[in-house]
Amino acid sequence: MNSETPAVLKGLDLLTVDVDGAIARVSLARPAKRNAISDALIAQLHTCFINLPQAVRAVVLDGEGEHFCAGLDLAELADHDVAGGIAHSRRWHAAFDAIQLGRVPVIAVLRGAIIGGGLELACAAHIRVAEDSAFYALPEGQRGLFVGGGGSVRIPRLVGVSMMTDMMLTGRVLDADEGHRAGISSYRVAAGQGLSRALELARKVAGNAPLSNFAVLQALPRIANLSRDDGLFVESLVAAVAQGDPAAKTRMRDFLAGKAGKVGKAG
Repeated sequence: MNSETPAVLKGLDLLTVDVDGAIARVSLARPAKRNAISDALIAQLHTCFINLPQAVRAVVLDGEGEHFCAGLDLAELADHDVAGGIAHSRRWHAAFDAIQLGRVPVIAVLRGAIIGGGLELACAAHIRVAEDSAFYALPEGQRGLFVGGGGSVRIPRLVGVSMMTDMMLTGRVLDADEGHRAGISSYRVAAGQGLSRALELARKVAGNAPLSNFAVLQALPRIANLSRDDGLFVESLVAAVAQGDPAAKTRMRDFLAGKAGKVGKAG
């Protein structure tokens, strides 16, 4: 960790957090367990994302070793009663909401296993970059379980209810290309290229006006849940707020003066 990383983040032993200016890299640090999610790791993810330095404008989320995350650590699965099970699920919801509905965009690097709770975590990110080795599964149905980390809300929005149903009922595993076609990943890269691509995207995202990024993260998912008329009204409000931001006005003046790049084909 470098000197820009706050002490509260340096003390997280199940995460590696490095802050470099406007970009933070957060890595799950349980490679021997394929970065499986324990109660302690969930708590540390929550702590991390609600304590990001103000200077951070984008996060790259990945896992140490060969796998992003193999899901819930079944070795720590307690015999919860109903109330305990609800509380356990809600802790996951709080942590993943801090990622999806937090202050800054999050770009996940997907390699190896992205299973169960690992897929729920990946879907809380805003952009996903998948390497050749990535594979996706929801084995809860075969284990007598049901998703509890927000997967029933987030995953169908990417792959559809039908695909998620198939994965949960039959144990179907999607490889990197199948997952990309289904809509899980935003970008598909070769082995070993995920981190560099994610950092490239993070630098681009971090260069946006902060209020514009915040509006995308906070308003867009909420507008999608509204009726058509309510959504259009809220869109008008958010657009007006974003356009009124001094940083937005400066960027528009620069564009009109030919000082900003025009939209072109991505490299």
